[in-house]
Amino acid sequence: MLRPVADPDGTPFWEYARAGELRVQACTPCGRLRFPPRPCCPHCHSFDSHWRHLSGHGRVWSYVIAHPPLLPEYADQAPYNAVIVELAEDPTIRLVGNLVARPDARLDSVDPARIHIGARVRAVFHDGLPRWLLERP
Repeated sequence: MLRPVADPDGTPFWEYARAGELRVQACTPCGRLRFPPRPCCPHCHSFDSHWRHLSGHGRVWSYVIAHPPLLPEYADQAPYNAVIVELAEDPTIRLVGNLVARPDARLDSVDPARIHIGARVRAVFHDGLPRWLLERP
């Protein structure tokens, strides 16, 4: 399995994910959320931030069904989905992941016919990675 490479700004995101929490960097003075994490707020230019716990709810903003040829680590699970989810707390914050039938399921566990733009999803975690479940199975 491919693992994310955490930089100093993004390390807290992955530490929270390993603990089963969805947190996003927020500017302390203006309160705006930002992702990907970075040292300075793009809105008020403050360097003061904290990590806000989020509900984990969102909607599918876009998706693709991956077919071979693929990276060798994932070829046996093809075709599988990759989704972009806009978060309920701030639709401009979008996370990439996979829609799965349960947290530990294979990437091909959701029938592609069930995936659509706007589908409500919620975050779950497996092996330190955020994944997404349909809210209405």
